[in-house]
Amino acid sequence: MAMAGRIRSTLPHVRKALSSDSRSALYPALISNPELSRNYATAPAAKEKKVKVPVTMYGVSGNYASALYIAAVKANALEKVESEILDLIEASKKSPKFSQFMKDLSVPTETRVKAMTDISSEAKFGELTKNFLVVLAENGRLKHVDAIAKRFAELTMAHKGELKAIVTTVIPIPPEEEKELKETLQEVMGKGKKVNIEQKIDPSILGGLVIEFGQKVFDMSIRTRARQMERLLREPINF
Repeated sequence: MAMAGRIRSTLPHVRKALSSDSRSALYPALISNPELSRNYATAPAAKEKKVKVPVTMYGVSGNYASALYIAAVKANALEKVESEILDLIEASKKSPKFSQFMKDLSVPTETRVKAMTDISSEAKFGELTKNFLVVLAENGRLKHVDAIAKRFAELTMAHKGELKAIVTTVIPIPPEEEKELKETLQEVMGKGKKVNIEQKIDPSILGGLVIEFGQKVFDMSIRTRARQMERLLREPINF
């Protein structure tokens, strides 16, 4: 009961922290990246459709996932591309040799490109997915394909108006507190958004909670507060 009370007392801080974050910052347009400038679609569109990523993505995996999302939406092939990328991930999990091949940067570029082209043809992947995998092979980014797939899945969820929030606590969140937290997240994200909460248990955070959604992290754990207090106490006092 005491722990449940702590979780409940944290919720107002969650609401304040999330509300103070500019909502517009959650949905900026993708910043152009020379490495991602290749158009994955083969047929030019009659009229260019402007597409914005629904969730900000950072890093190599985030940039590639965002670029693939934009191309897939423009080609009206979001579900097909997601299915094909996930099929590739499942295949790599079942084949350690294939998984190692994708991570091995010593493999010549032409060999990687040919392998991705052949695999795409054999699996009957669409042109967009095939071209994307070839770009990864050319740029030596195949080792990131698993992380890219996860980021891409987050984007497709957001496209459908869904948001996955990972909440880490010391003990399972009571149903009442989970409901309140979900309502808080949905309030911040706006109407029409569906929040799916995934709970994680981690005794090392000591108490409080850590919320992750998209690539944002709100750490309100006792562990982090203790570390902040320790740093503060170590700072010299100026008289």
